[in-house]
Amino acid sequence: MNEVTPVSHDSSVADLLAGGTELLNGGGVPTPEVDAELLLAHVLELGRGELRVRVVTGATVPAEKAAHAHELFARRAAREPLQHITGMAPFRNLELSVGPGVFVPRPETETVVQFAIDALNASATPEPIGVDLGTGSGAIALAMATEVTRARIFAVELSPDAMPYTSENFRRYGEPNATLINADLGDAFPELNGTVDVVISNPPYIPAAATPRDIEVQLHDPALALYGGDDGMDVVRRVSTTARRLLHDGGTLVLEHGEEQAPALAALLTADGWRAVAHHKDLLGRDRATTALL
Repeated sequence: MNEVTPVSHDSSVADLLAGGTELLNGGGVPTPEVDAELLLAHVLELGRGELRVRVVTGATVPAEKAAHAHELFARRAAREPLQHITGMAPFRNLELSVGPGVFVPRPETETVVQFAIDALNASATPEPIGVDLGTGSGAIALAMATEVTRARIFAVELSPDAMPYTSENFRRYGEPNATLINADLGDAFPELNGTVDVVISNPPYIPAAATPRDIEVQLHDPALALYGGDDGMDVVRRVSTTARRLLHDGGTLVLEHGEEQAPALAALLTADGWRAVAHHKDLLGRDRATTALL
């Protein structure tokens, strides 16, 4: 990995970005220029547009902030997730608090949650109910709550390590229509049995013997949010059972899954009695979501 001498003097924004990009590139970061911009913008408390203006105008950065930027560049070059370093992850219209112990929401999940949002919007019920099983940071649940404000949204998360971040995000975005509980998804919300319009989940679905593709996932995402037993489907089976308990007749199930799991998931859901099982591709053309009706 490339190393950069610690900064002890004022530096230009342009030089800092160039040095940061070089360091991140040496660490194998897939998007070194973008990540360098985001990290320096975070240090300077600027938007990326404002940062670029300062590049053009030849602006400088005080030595203390320049040194801080280099510290963050070094952490990212060591493949610490960008979102852990900044403490925030964007998701649709949200800026979510994240860190070690909570699964960082992914861009592809933004397209998966749209199926749940569409189903809530299509409901004739004045206050449709949506449930997110295994909410992690709260990304899916809070997207539903903030984008379908007439809905009532309920979310459950098991991990005590994730809950501080989840709770903070619900404090920020959950009022007045989102409820969070710390519990096992198999037992959650018995009071809602047979009344829910949409159940959605992005469960752990990586087989136990598999290795995640991204280094950041391997090193930093919590195992509880990644691995789903020998075939990756253990938690999916439990989600199917819980969703059948919660949904009313005709209710919708939305599941995110791995790109090669659609056939196995279709077989599982069909055996469980679900109807109209359909698979949906993400923006890269990979099977990413499956929907079904009770």
